[in-house]
Amino acid sequence: MRRVLLGIALLGAILLSLVALGGGALYVATALSAREGAPMIVSSPIPVPRTATLGSTQPSDHGDAQILFGDLHVHTNYSADSFLQSYGLSDLDTRRTPADACDFARFCSQLDFWSINDHAESLTPDHWKATVDAIRQCDAIAGDAENPDLVSFLGWEWSHAGSVEQHYGHKNVVLADLDDGLIPTRPIASGGSGMFLAMGTAGVVASPLSFADFSDFHRYTMDSLGVGQCSGDVPSPDLPDDCREVASTPSELFDKLDEWGHRALVIPHGLSWGTTNPAHARLDVQLEQHDPRWQPLLEIYSGHGNSEVFASFERPRQRDDGIWTCPAATPEIEFCCERAGSIVRERCEDPTSGTCDAAVDEVVQEMAEFEVGLGNLLSPTSVVPGTNVEDWGDCGQLRGGFLSAWNYRPRQSAQYALALGSVDGRPVENRFRFGLIGASDNHRGRPGTGYKESGRLVMTDGAGYPMLADVVDERASSFYVSGGLAAVHAPNRDRESIFDGLSRRAVYGTSGDRILLWFDFVGPSGELSPMGSEVTLTGDGASFRVRAMGAAKQLPGCPAFVGEALSTEQIASLCLGECHNPSDERKRIVRIEVVRIASQNADSAAKSIGQRVEDPWRVFECPPDESGCEVTFEDRDQSLGERAYYVRAIQEASGAINGNPLSCERDASGACLNARVCERVSGEPPDDCVALVEERAWSSPIWVTSTDVVSGTR
Repeated sequence: MRRVLLGIALLGAILLSLVALGGGALYVATALSAREGAPMIVSSPIPVPRTATLGSTQPSDHGDAQILFGDLHVHTNYSADSFLQSYGLSDLDTRRTPADACDFARFCSQLDFWSINDHAESLTPDHWKATVDAIRQCDAIAGDAENPDLVSFLGWEWSHAGSVEQHYGHKNVVLADLDDGLIPTRPIASGGSGMFLAMGTAGVVASPLSFADFSDFHRYTMDSLGVGQCSGDVPSPDLPDDCREVASTPSELFDKLDEWGHRALVIPHGLSWGTTNPAHARLDVQLEQHDPRWQPLLEIYSGHGNSEVFASFERPRQRDDGIWTCPAATPEIEFCCERAGSIVRERCEDPTSGTCDAAVDEVVQEMAEFEVGLGNLLSPTSVVPGTNVEDWGDCGQLRGGFLSAWNYRPRQSAQYALALGSVDGRPVENRFRFGLIGASDNHRGRPGTGYKESGRLVMTDGAGYPMLADVVDERASSFYVSGGLAAVHAPNRDRESIFDGLSRRAVYGTSGDRILLWFDFVGPSGELSPMGSEVTLTGDGASFRVRAMGAAKQLPGCPAFVGEALSTEQIASLCLGECHNPSDERKRIVRIEVVRIASQNADSAAKSIGQRVEDPWRVFECPPDESGCEVTFEDRDQSLGERAYYVRAIQEASGAINGNPLSCERDASGACLNARVCERVSGEPPDDCVALVEERAWSSPIWVTSTDVVSGTR
């Protein structure tokens, strides 16, 4: 630990010695802002074929609703972390702007809708103006407003980091409208700009890049830091346009959105990621900050992995006497402090000696402290010299889940959120009732990257920060995957229909494939309440229906209309030569899994979260039929009070980038016998590290409450 801290102190001294340097000619804000003033690739686009309305493939009792696919989490180089990732990758990609993201969504991934979500903490007023102009331009060339080829939403990301007791995480703000008078005149930040900018400047200083590259980022940093903070005593609409507005808590963010009075959605994401959340982070601290008017949705999956499942493990803790605990390995996880002890013991001349025991105890203590602090980001090789990244296997990682996020935080998961209902034994009225969506969180201006599994270093964030490869834990690159999608049930393709569907939680998420999914509560008279609904049980049981169809199999290359709109060079640069290109064949749905979660209330607060989450509660195998799978089921147990049900539609196995993180071979207990890191840059061309996975879709829950709970008799 002392070695790591010394290195950080030295890097800080270098930074202080360089802050007086001026900006270089490559300053990104000027160049990118100018780019936004230019036309898109196609100013009069060739009509883009719409997503199929599903016609006969949809249940007749769902009327004319379509399923539309989009990505509500996209970054460009206006975000400091995205800008930083572009360094060292000039041979793989060029820097990307909101205009590029529009072109990618229209031609490469062929989405129905998307939003821009650069970090408010580093956006300058010039960046925000350029973003607004670009999104309006993207919308203007979308054709008929009632039937556009692409709906583009304006937004930003509010990115908060704090102590366990005051950690509120990351949230995307998505605005319904684009016109002046219907949108805020500036994004609202969390006040954490220093986190992104200091990390960025550190990365550039530590990298073997040119002075011009450093000057480029330094100028970006200085301009961002030069934006003064808005007064906290003035209502949002009365503030000047050229200051940075800050909301330090979710409640403050919601209050400011209330002051504007404009329509918006606030979507929490990255809940279980170890890179952005403290080791012991818990959603409990956000429960009383929750406002369902603004926060109806949760991003369960992205290119940073899956945040779905609750697991019961606790990471190392420091006791009152200063000693760190190192929990023993379980089938779910092995902690790096235990792995460090094993590595040191193997090096001892006499592994049974007291001297060896003392050395093991010392490294276990050092690694336990490191694991819950700097170990969120930095490599464990800095604690135990002479080790390589493979020596650490899958320590610290959740085992057995579907593409789980790096350094998983189980008490930040979607299942934990859905089960949570009280704080310190006190019931909370506005509990989390989230609809579930997927997204990409792509940092290269590429919405909806999950349509094909190639181009890992560009289509995912797996390239990371190349200039920090010797410091940052290289194993993390094995956990970045292609992005997920949000799917909306909507009667029409227009902005209002999509935003209304999102607001009503008539949504589901996918891991990237465009799986079709319907999930309904079936009432006593056969009436349907779709996913996202809250229903009161009046009969003697709850009945449900699920229907799912697999995604269309992809053809190589791009559809003809893309070649008519873009040059070969543009397709290669923007889409890497591959587009969403569906065939007439579909992948099979192999099973439907049902998850049942009993909500916490005053009478049952002592029941643990693990006891409330039944995953899976029911499993239904599907016939080998590409026309889909339909199942019905009932629950006649009325003892649970309020409970939530959601379903997973599991698709037949197919290849996916980083489908087997760390490429572990496992023994019978699930332990990782060896590991191979999917390197940030490896081979010519770089390895996509493809492995088989079962892609899936997660429905939004349906909440069912027994009548005796509503009347207060339970």
